[in-house]
Amino acid sequence: MVVMGHIAGPFGVLGWVRVTPYTEHPNGLLDYPVWWLGKDGPPWREARVGRCEVRGSTLTVALEGCTDRAVAAQLQGLQIAVPRNSLPDLAKNGREGYYWVDLIGLEVINLQAEELGKVTGLLETGANDVLRVCNPVEGDKERLIPFVDAVIAGVDLEKGRITVDWGVDY
Repeated sequence: MVVMGHIAGPFGVLGWVRVTPYTEHPNGLLDYPVWWLGKDGPPWREARVGRCEVRGSTLTVALEGCTDRAVAAQLQGLQIAVPRNSLPDLAKNGREGYYWVDLIGLEVINLQAEELGKVTGLLETGANDVLRVCNPVEGDKERLIPFVDAVIAGVDLEKGRITVDWGVDY
C-alpha cells in the first residue's frame, strides 16, 4: 500500500469527510475509486468513493456507508492508501522515477561520504521538490535539499541511499 493522503475530519452533517491528499494535484486521488483506510499501516479496510468536490488543496468526499457526521468523525486521522500495483508505472516512459513514499526514510550522504541524515519528507515549492533531511546525531537538525539534477548525484533504492552534491555546512 502507498499512502496517498489522510482524512482531516468530518465535513457537514451528511457524513462527508475532509481529505488532505498527498498527490501532486488535489484531484489526483480521485483517479482511484477504491481507497484503503488505516492508521499507521495494516490492517487496511476498503472504502468506496462516492461524490467528491475539490476545495483548493483539499477534497470533500462522500464515502459509501458513511451517512452521518458521527461516523465521519470516527474516520478522522485515518490514512488513505492505494495498492502500489494500481499506480502508474514510472519506468514506462523509459526514464527513472520515484514516488515520494519511496524516498522517505532513505539515508542521505554527500559526495564526500559524509552522512547528512535521513529523508523525513518532501516539500513541493513550485520551482522544484525539496528533500527534508533530519540528522538525530546533530539534534534532529533539518536540512532542506533541492531534489534537482544539479544536486542529486544518485538514488539507490536497493541500498536505501541518496547521494547529493551538498555540504554538511549548508
